[in-house]
Parts: sequence; structure tokens; C-alpha cells
Amino acid sequence: MNKIEAIKAERDGLTVRDMLEHYAQAGWESIPEDDIQRLKWYGLFLRNPTPGFFMLRVRMPGGQTTSVQLQALADIALAYGNGVIDVTTRQQVQLRHLTIAHVPAVFAKLEEAGLTSMQTGMDSVRNVMTCPVAGLNPNELLDGTEIVRAINREVLGNPAYTNLPRKCNIAVTGCTDNCLHTETQDIALVPAYHDLGHDKCFGYNVLVGGKLGSGGYRIASSLDMFVNPAEAFEVCRTLLHIYRDHGPRENRTQARLAFLVEAWGETRLRHEVEVRMGRALPAAGVDARAVGERDHIGIFRQKQRGLNYIGLKVLVGRIKAADLRNIAALADRYGTGEVRLSPAQAFVIPHISDRVVGELAEEPLVKQFAYNPSPLYKGLVSCVGSDYCNLAVIETKSRAVETARVLERKLGEGLKPITLHWSGCPAGCGNHLVADIGLLGKKARVGGKVVDAVDIFVGGRSGPDPKLATKIMEDVPCDKLPSVLENLMPYHTRDKMHRVRGKAAPKAAGATKPATAGHDTAGAISGLTPQPFPA
Repeated sequence: MNKIEAIKAERDGLTVRDMLEHYAQAGWESIPEDDIQRLKWYGLFLRNPTPGFFMLRVRMPGGQTTSVQLQALADIALAYGNGVIDVTTRQQVQLRHLTIAHVPAVFAKLEEAGLTSMQTGMDSVRNVMTCPVAGLNPNELLDGTEIVRAINREVLGNPAYTNLPRKCNIAVTGCTDNCLHTETQDIALVPAYHDLGHDKCFGYNVLVGGKLGSGGYRIASSLDMFVNPAEAFEVCRTLLHIYRDHGPRENRTQARLAFLVEAWGETRLRHEVEVRMGRALPAAGVDARAVGERDHIGIFRQKQRGLNYIGLKVLVGRIKAADLRNIAALADRYGTGEVRLSPAQAFVIPHISDRVVGELAEEPLVKQFAYNPSPLYKGLVSCVGSDYCNLAVIETKSRAVETARVLERKLGEGLKPITLHWSGCPAGCGNHLVADIGLLGKKARVGGKVVDAVDIFVGGRSGPDPKLATKIMEDVPCDKLPSVLENLMPYHTRDKMHRVRGKAAPKAAGATKPATAGHDTAGAISGLTPQPFPA
């Protein structure tokens, strides 16, 4: 039995909540190692780079939140943390530099705002993802929001799901724009249909066994199963029970659902699902997702008449508390107070009337968090890096920003749309293995010195034409990286690397034109220059 399995056998991870008041009084050094691990079930991570200080990860199902909740998070970050908030690639946020003495007060403020950090770490179902514009996007086949909420209600605080073999990532999306990295998920429901001749039956195809860490990118397998929205929750719950009951537990690096899929095969796993559900399920339908991907950054029409949403890019996902308050204020002033978080490290503000969308586009904050960023700025994603994360080998966020600024200065208008993702360690939190260009941080010996370096991957992709990234360079020193990428990026053949026979990648959809200028039928912005990388 490995160390974590022994800890779980002794006591459920959620029971550590009973000790919080004691530890708040006694101090962080009084916390035994087993409870340091159990605190992760509540999203509290003691970070070696900042001794005595915790990171707190806050759960946001589907990335859906409100201005009131964002204001509360900003208040917590300022009162108890260091004023820094990170937007993650899993549609949630992380707060920095909290002390154990303040954790009870922080939890009370989260609960008051309708938020929780429960089960955002360790062997639980992590934040369940969906399209950041679910229910808004005119192109969506289905809105997965209610299924996401049902899964969240089922697992949260439920001991039946707090002792999985390892973490379990789930995504449910009816978006045809391929905006989530569904092939990296343990369980994913993606939009599909069966053609009945006179009509189409819409539902989801089921994918299982995707992952990024624990040995690299495994593309999720099709279970050759089609489910309608009414039975989607039951299928997800059944898969979770199978994983809990039969998933490997001996070696934590080989305990993800992917390894059960490899051991059993998709046919046996599908049969087990049908046995437990007591009925046969149809074969997979036609995958309804488009080739290529959209991140919903921009100004776009909603399916609701006269309304629009705006997607604002957050540079490498890091935002100051004061700016988060201002984002919340924008949502109140121009929308209904609703805000969505995107896996592309962006905020989406929906329900903006045609009457005020032009005014919103001129707001100074909208210039800072661009809705029309340059191709490099738009596609830049970074994990937390070594300044706060135990696992990261190099600092990523500031390096990502500085490298991108140099590239934009040198390449300028020659840049094509491209995704450039940084991960500070093989856990792959920056999703580097599904990017056009992925950078994996490491230490390398160069000229007799150990320096920060990266391995360079190209051609990774999720979606209906998923690809494993190819490592093309190793041990590239970070100070040499801009010149290396300068000679690589202009010749990156993105479309040729990911072409599906008989299908063409869709043209990038446009955004709405400000109301003062009038809308065209395509809904595309015209005459706008992408904003360069911010100073």
C-alpha cells in the first residue's frame, strides 16, 4: 500500500476539517504530514517555495461564477493573501500566500459567497468542466450545464467519491467549437448525433482514459457509446463507480482511469457500464465537433436575441485583486453580473445588450484584458511555475510573457494564429502537449552550468482529430528560447499537421460589431487591429 492509500485507509480526507480551528491556533508547523496531505482534499496546498503559506484552489463548476463571488475572492486575496489570483486551465481560481491562521475565516467568507474549495485536490472528482459559453453559443448542439451541476451535487462532500485511486477529470460539452481539451479528460462527453433519416437525435459520445500527467498525453478512447442528455449523468456516475472499485491503486503514477482502460480494453469497460446500468446503449453517433478550435475570446453574438458576450484574455492567467474587482464591476454594469472562466485563461462576460456593446469595447479595462489580442497573446497559456508550485522545475509565467514580447517584437505581423503553452513540469498543467508549440520546463547542464531550459513539442491537438505532440528539441536554455522560436514559429504548418480527410478547418468566427456601427449578417468585427502584447 502506497503512502496516500495508507492515509486514506486510516481516515477520510474530508475529516481534516474538524482540525482546522486547532491548526489555526497552533500554527502550520504543528500539522502532521498526514494532515498536510488531507488538507489537499479542501484545496489547501502547503508550498515548499513559500514555507508556512498555502495555496487555495476554489471550485467553480463549468467555470460559472458571479460578480459577487469574484468580489469575495478579491477581498480574500487582499485581506489574507498577497493580492494575486491565478485563473487555471480547469476553469477555477487559485489564491496565494494564505496562512493556516486565516483559513477558518477564509472558508467562512467562501461559504457566505456560495463558493467552496472542497475536493479540488487529491483523489476526488476535480472541477467539472463545460464550454465557457454553454447556453449562449448559437453554434452549440447541447447545453451541458445541468449535467455538470448534477455531477457536482453528486460528488461534493460525498465520501463515496473521496477515495478514488487518483484524481478524476470530467468534461461535458455540447459545444461544436471544440473549446475544451476533452481528449485529455478521464471522462468526457462530446456532442454527437444519430441521423434517423427524417430527423436527428442529439446527445453525447463518451470518451474515457485521457490524461496529460503520469507518463504524458494519452488520447481519450471512444467507448463507442452514445448517450442522450437524460442518461448522461447516470453514465458518468457508473464510470466513476467502476473506476473507484476497480482502478489500480498500487502505484500512484499508474493509477489514473487511463490505466484501467489499458488493462481492460474499451469493450470490457463498455460492457461493465451496461451491466451496471441494466440496459444496452447505442453505438457512438456522428461526432458533431468542428475541426480546429475556438477559445471564445472576442465579442460574439449570443443565441438570445439582442445580446452578446465578450471574452477577455488574462495574460498567462494571473490577475491582481483590484483588476478582478474591476472585471466584476464590468459584469454588473454591462451584463447581469454573470461571469464565466475559460480554459484559455480568459473571463467571459455574457448578456451584453446591443445598445452598450460598443461602449463596453472602449472601456480601459477591456483594452488591458484584450478581446482582440494579437495571435501570440491570445494563444499564450502558462502553468503556475516554480515561484508557487512544488513540482515546477522552472518559473514559467514571467518567462512566458518575456519570451512572447520578444517574439512579437521580432516577428510582428508575420505571426499566424498559434497556441504556445508552458508547463513547468511533466504534470502538464499548462496543457503543453495539446498546443501547437508546447514547452516543458526542466534543468539542463549547458557549458558546465545547470540552467533553466525547456523541451520543445509541436503539433499536439485534442478534438475530433487529436494528435500526440512530437518532441523536436531538448534542453533548450530559456535565455536562448526566443531566438529558437523565432526561427520555428513562422514555418509551423498548423493546418497541414491537423487535416481531417473530407473536412476543412472552419474559418474563425467573427465578433459582433459595436452597436453604433451596426451589425453585419456575419456578425464579424471589421476594421479592428489586434492588440499587441501588453507592456
